[in-house]
Amino acid sequence: MKKFLLLVLSAVFVLTSLSCSSNASNDKVVKVGFAGESDYQIWDPIVAKLAEDGIRVELVSFADYTIPNQALNDGEIDLNAFQHYAYFNDEVSNKGYDLTAIADTYISAMNIYSKNITNVNQIKDKDKIAIPNDPSNGGRALKVLQAAGIIKVRPEAGDTPSVSDIIENPFNVEIVEMDAGAIYGVLPDVACAVINGNYAIDFGLNPGSDYIFKDDPSIYSGKSFVNLIAARTKDKDNELYKKVVETYQSEIVEKVYNENFKGSYLPTWK
Repeated sequence: MKKFLLLVLSAVFVLTSLSCSSNASNDKVVKVGFAGESDYQIWDPIVAKLAEDGIRVELVSFADYTIPNQALNDGEIDLNAFQHYAYFNDEVSNKGYDLTAIADTYISAMNIYSKNITNVNQIKDKDKIAIPNDPSNGGRALKVLQAAGIIKVRPEAGDTPSVSDIIENPFNVEIVEMDAGAIYGVLPDVACAVINGNYAIDFGLNPGSDYIFKDDPSIYSGKSFVNLIAARTKDKDNELYKKVVETYQSEIVEKVYNENFKGSYLPTWK
């Protein structure tokens, strides 16, 4: 057994449906790895749907983000679904994994929220706006502010601009950069703030309804922040895996995004 299995804190859960063939040996099996227990909510209906076609999905939960790509590359699982393109491309480049993205899944919404205004049109001269201070999330936040018409950034900065890339600031807003997890606490003191979806939920905000401006996958020029399903490159055209993708990119998963994750996950396959 490979060493990575020692790092997996969650057991493998084999989820089946009563509609599966009674002869389990005839079932087609796909092992899917992911990180984060909440993803069971996404995969449960997929497992049930595929079971109707005699396809058994085994879900493997990893506690460490550094493991699922290694496990996939080594053939211990068949697919994984836990990462966005920026992370995936870095892993493939730096570790030499022979993996390929075979499907897009979602982007985690970074909306604009406020306790002081109800519309971005109410932004006034020299207002303060809080954004995350790390390069990845801070860059996304600036793209959201640009989409909202508050600022404009250099096109050549791509999807991760910095404050120094702001080329138009008609309202002379002050961009307050701070730790992403602390932004909710300053909402009363700023005009508005761009908050990560997970932190919004943690602090009682509903990403599907409490925003004053909603994030949208179309505002980004690339796929850096889009999550994906990956396979070994040699298996990228596997028909069984295509069936998994087809079931994932369907209304049953979109319903889970909306209901279970309060709209914080935005489908990117549409």
